[in-house]
Amino acid sequence: MFQLLWILLIGFVLGVIAKLILRGPQAIPWWLTMLLGAAGAWLGNAVAGWVGVRHTSGIDWIRHLLQLGFAVALIAVVAPAWSSRRSR
Repeated sequence: MFQLLWILLIGFVLGVIAKLILRGPQAIPWWLTMLLGAAGAWLGNAVAGWVGVRHTSGIDWIRHLLQLGFAVALIAVVAPAWSSRRSR
């Protein structure tokens, strides 16, 4: 249970940072921001493991940058689709 809460918290933080990085408004609800951030974290971890930088000594900066990059990419793709869907 605690792990799920941690995943959602990290997802929300990554989603908010990703929304701050992107230009312009992203008209998506907070729960979608959280889910896309969590998905970005999951994809970033998977790619970091595939590349071989998932577990390093110290802070895993490359893994965290991959997580943030995937969160930014997911929000950049989903936010316009969400707003066009909502405007119909």
